Amino acid sequence: MSFLGRLGKNSFLIKSKVKEPEVSFVVDKGVFTQGFKESYQVLEEYRFDNPYATVKIVNAPELGEGNYYFVDEIPLNPSEQDVYNKIVGILSRELEPPKDENVNPEAYVSEQAKNLVDRYRRSFKDLEEENLNTVLYYVVRNIAGYGPVQVMMQDPNIEDLSMNGLRSPIYVWHRKYESIPSNVTFIDEQTANDFVVKLAHRSGKSISSAQPMLDAMLPEKHRLAATFMKEISTKGSTFCIRKFRADPFSVIDLINMNTLSQRIAAYFWLLLEHKLSFMVIGGTGAGKTSLLNALLSLMMQNEKIVTVEEVTELNPPLVNWTQLVSRESFHFGTSMMEPINLFDLVRLSLRYRPNYIIVGEVRGEEAYVLFQALATGHGGLCTMHADSLDRVVKRLTSPPMNVSSVYIPLMSCAIHIERTELPTKNGEITYGRRVRTVWEIEDYEQYREVATWDPRTDLYQVSLDGSYLLRQIAEKSGLTTAEVLKEIEARELYLKEIAASGIRDQKAVADKMLAYHSARRTEEQPTLVPVD
Repeated sequence: MSFLGRLGKNSFLIKSKVKEPEVSFVVDKGVFTQGFKESYQVLEEYRFDNPYATVKIVNAPELGEGNYYFVDEIPLNPSEQDVYNKIVGILSRELEPPKDENVNPEAYVSEQAKNLVDRYRRSFKDLEEENLNTVLYYVVRNIAGYGPVQVMMQDPNIEDLSMNGLRSPIYVWHRKYESIPSNVTFIDEQTANDFVVKLAHRSGKSISSAQPMLDAMLPEKHRLAATFMKEISTKGSTFCIRKFRADPFSVIDLINMNTLSQRIAAYFWLLLEHKLSFMVIGGTGAGKTSLLNALLSLMMQNEKIVTVEEVTELNPPLVNWTQLVSRESFHFGTSMMEPINLFDLVRLSLRYRPNYIIVGEVRGEEAYVLFQALATGHGGLCTMHADSLDRVVKRLTSPPMNVSSVYIPLMSCAIHIERTELPTKNGEITYGRRVRTVWEIEDYEQYREVATWDPRTDLYQVSLDGSYLLRQIAEKSGLTTAEVLKEIEARELYLKEIAASGIRDQKAVADKMLAYHSARRTEEQPTLVPVD
């Protein structure tokens, strides 16, 4: 039976009972990579920007039940491994940090390695150009990249990856196959510890036995959580990386994926224009932050917003934006510097006179200050872990949030998003993120459903005729409710035209929102710029 077969999907290798597997590559000492066999059933195979690796989703009885994520990289032969060791050895002694702090680390290491090869060409004269490029791939992968998990970090289908401890396979969350084990396993304690320390250093922080927990952000804005050695984790060092999209979803992307409909998006657009507040609720990995971030492209370009987060995840396409991030306590000489938490930052944000205060995730006393801000006329957006509006209200009105029940209707709208199984015709199970329910909050314990998702048809049922918030907007604007509904229909059509035009980039979508308002001010019909 294979190594992963002995491992099992929900267990870890016991060193005293199982023979230590051989390490597959010299470049990955302390890491075992299960090799691919032709007898495995390949469910899907694909490449992406990395020409030296293939990803295979496999199924095989000898591996155990379920699917597995296989990283299949071009291997190094003994002579190539020898060249690799020479290059890494010389670089470790001669590599100088770049003068420009904004330089791409991988590009810099690649350039330095190539210069090194040119200088010592005689030592590598027997190596073909193609083989040398493979060696350089591993040099860059291990010095500037993420080593044995580099492919997972580059794979756009992976949302997060986690190591649960020594001799436990790294698990990935695949957009199509969900949580599956990979063929990569840390088998050496020192290697695992060093890798976690490297991750901490890349995030600009430290981790040690004295401070064995870490919550940080990697340079690519991926969110990192880690523990060190066996201080608080019985299986040794652990880490979890939640990957950040370099190209964030826009509201058009969410419409195209049917995460929400054009009519719901048009409704949110109108709420934002009139400074109404709402929160996005859902479980872990439901897409709360992605939805909130996408909706920010519906804001007016000159709106002044302040974002408050523990780890930076929001990336609004707005210029008039102040970004505040909490800070942990730390030692400065003999003094202990006090932490700066979300409560402090939300309170500080009021001094910036923002149109909107946006809190990445509400879970403590900062909720009280946020609702106080709403009471003074500021707009507010936030996310919260919960699976229903009733539970959200109970959390808000209980310690440590302690929001008075009379303040609850200040949060005008609540949106429940969920990652759920989708209906299919051929019986194949697929998953997606859907806005399950949209509520208007009229008063404490008085909520009105204005939109719901039907899991049988994958369609949205939107009922805005009796909307409490649209009636409020109509009264403030001197319009009738029918006129406000007509405006939503016009915006719905506009969003549909943007989606049909192929425009999807968040900044481009935000520009189209500005074009719509500019055209309305001049009483012209907004037009779309054709896509080449």
